[in-house]
Amino acid sequence: MPIWALYKVYGPSEYEGTEGENVEVHIVVLGDIGRSPRMTYHALSIAKNGGKVKLIGYLETELHADLRNNANITIKALPPPPKKPQFLPFILFAPWKVLFQVYHLTQLLAYGLQPAEWLLVQNPPSIPTLAVAVIICYYRNTKLIIDWHNYGWSILASTKGAGHPLVFIAKLYERFFGHLGHLNLTVSDAMARQLERAPYSIDRPIVAVHDRPAAIFQPVMSKQEREAVLSRVLPRAEKDLVPSIMDGSMRLVVSSTSWTPDEDFSILLDALTQYAAAAGPPVLVVITGKGPQKAMYIQRISALSDAGRLPNVRIVTAFFEDLQDYAKLLACADLGVCLHTSSSGVDLPMKVVDMFGAGLPVAAYSAYTSFAELVKEGENGRGFETAAELANLLTQLLSPEGRTALYSLRKGAIKEGGKRWDEEWESTVGLIMNLVAIP
Repeated sequence: MPIWALYKVYGPSEYEGTEGENVEVHIVVLGDIGRSPRMTYHALSIAKNGGKVKLIGYLETELHADLRNNANITIKALPPPPKKPQFLPFILFAPWKVLFQVYHLTQLLAYGLQPAEWLLVQNPPSIPTLAVAVIICYYRNTKLIIDWHNYGWSILASTKGAGHPLVFIAKLYERFFGHLGHLNLTVSDAMARQLERAPYSIDRPIVAVHDRPAAIFQPVMSKQEREAVLSRVLPRAEKDLVPSIMDGSMRLVVSSTSWTPDEDFSILLDALTQYAAAAGPPVLVVITGKGPQKAMYIQRISALSDAGRLPNVRIVTAFFEDLQDYAKLLACADLGVCLHTSSSGVDLPMKVVDMFGAGLPVAAYSAYTSFAELVKEGENGRGFETAAELANLLTQLLSPEGRTALYSLRKGAIKEGGKRWDEEWESTVGLIMNLVAIP
């Protein structure tokens, strides 16, 4: 079904002829808004086209400046969920956490806000978001859009094991409530096809809306600008390396992560020890982000350095409160590394999208179905599955002999990054919401 036809079915007829005027959208992120770039981009696109947005979620990190300063966007903070005591088993703590979330989310959506035309929810987390959203939309005559980033049950299976009883329950729950949205958005074509087939068999419209970089991610073109950015954004202890990075005697690699189990950073560390043993050119590796496993990996990095196993490799961690600094760092790097492994096999890593927007070629873990929708082997990046393969790629691309290949990949990354979020969003979601006129 073409997008304009979906508008005829799901578009708000009372607003026909007044695109964008009075369209109210509630967006629910049952997570940290500051670390939910796709939902942030949804909110900014709706507001840009005249819609009014209530953006609902946790306030744990700094918000995008454009969110804070947009008159069409109102942030509604949810109280942070309780932390699990170490002595309490997960299976006993989980119901209490869910009840806490159900109460506060229902209070806000049912009593704290006026009904909206659309309710857009991020999935996962599925529990309790989908159930609350379905009930609220039914009683408030609101149209529900489920934005499928991944599957909640597959993420749970990656930590609890596929045979865990909670995984079985989560899978049934997600399949049932996933049928009840008016519209489904997916991050990949592979996910859209999967949702159409058993066991999901969703018979409501499904539209793939690929992640695209925001305008803040741009290639750094001049030597002067690159040097100025590096002098500003690198950690203080590494600023003395700027001249070596600028003259190419030291290479700069960036990897971003949320430090969670779905990204096995031991692959990168093992690859770097093999790269060091092969005496590759000196390299500075900047790992950005924060999350639960960060302290564990910092200890491993220190142990490797103290043991002399990283003689020509310097690894630092950083977290950028200002997204612009992160975007500039990507543009200054020689290579990006992505370790996203995909619990479902059909999602795509947003971090690679941002790297392409900054003109940065990638080496990315590739053993999942949807990988080729984003990374074109030999055109804008290279894929690997093992630490040995990643070490080989680093040796090939960061050596003087690999400059031509790396330059070619950079051109491909710039080309892929030229496809921007606004263009993708306005040709799909914007039309359906009647925020953009049918061409």
